[in-house]
Amino acid sequence: MPHRYPVREIARQAGVSDATVDRVLHGRPGVREVTIRQVEQAIADLDRQRTQLRLSGRQFLVDLVMDTPRQFSKLVTEALEAELPALRPAVMRARYHVREHWDVAEMVDELDAIGRRGSHGVVLKAPDVPEIEEAIRRLTAQRIPVITLVTDVVRSTRIAYVGMDNRAVGATAAYLMARWMRHVAGDVLVITSGTTFEGEGLRELGFREALRVEDPGRTVVAVSNSDGLDVTCRRLVATALAKHPGITAVYSIGGGNRGIVDAFAAAGATCEVFVAHDLDEANRTLLLSGHLSAVLHHDLRSDMRAMARVVMSFHGAIPEFRPRRSAIGVITPHNMPER
Repeated sequence: MPHRYPVREIARQAGVSDATVDRVLHGRPGVREVTIRQVEQAIADLDRQRTQLRLSGRQFLVDLVMDTPRQFSKLVTEALEAELPALRPAVMRARYHVREHWDVAEMVDELDAIGRRGSHGVVLKAPDVPEIEEAIRRLTAQRIPVITLVTDVVRSTRIAYVGMDNRAVGATAAYLMARWMRHVAGDVLVITSGTTFEGEGLRELGFREALRVEDPGRTVVAVSNSDGLDVTCRRLVATALAKHPGITAVYSIGGGNRGIVDAFAAAGATCEVFVAHDLDEANRTLLLSGHLSAVLHHDLRSDMRAMARVVMSFHGAIPEFRPRRSAIGVITPHNMPER
């Protein structure tokens, strides 16, 4: 039985004799099954407590760099700050570098500045472009780990991605849409905030692939570069409705949903099914008012816990940790989680 502790320490933890521990560790006969389990549990307890001792007094400073609408950055900030107390005895602090529209060159400058200042980790929501890849590579060379959040930079040297399986969540949206639109004619509008975010591209791909199977005759009208902002979405959707008056459903991948609702109202058009992402305050209101049919949601606090464990693992404070994809939740007015 592998272990790293003196026999006497294991015996004290298990509440048995040194000789009993020695027999269990070497697989000798004459020990009851319940006693073997006691010794095994004692070793597991010591492992866990050893991790806590390694964490005691450790401080970590992480930088969140995000190109995202204010509603989403607020959700991420709230989720992280809600999780920070649970990381004790380690202490983690965060610096925030967030904009609603970030020029790539300026984001690269910010990442390079973080490299010069130093950081225990960078949590990054950024476009998947070569300039960002290179900036991540430079951080990696300085032993600053980068964790991508909700959208990946796939050819980079980032050490982990935290978030949903974006292709699967797009397919989930198509599954819901096809069933709710089964007896409703019309086209589906798919709107994204930009063309360089890998996560949004995968959501759209997953949606189109699944809709071809679930509802092969349905036409998809694509609109991009909304920046996820209400004012931009209102203008782009108004134009789309004028060109394609048969639009009767929306899959909003990038946000700006209040603007989409306003555009339908101004055109006198009816949106029969509206599927969106992220349970921010605006989407809560739209869900309760009946403008949104469902919100595809994942637990950002779970993502923040995973991020913190990746950072601490990289710096040797806890055993190696590899995050799993976040669970996909389908939220309606009847199962909306509390704030």
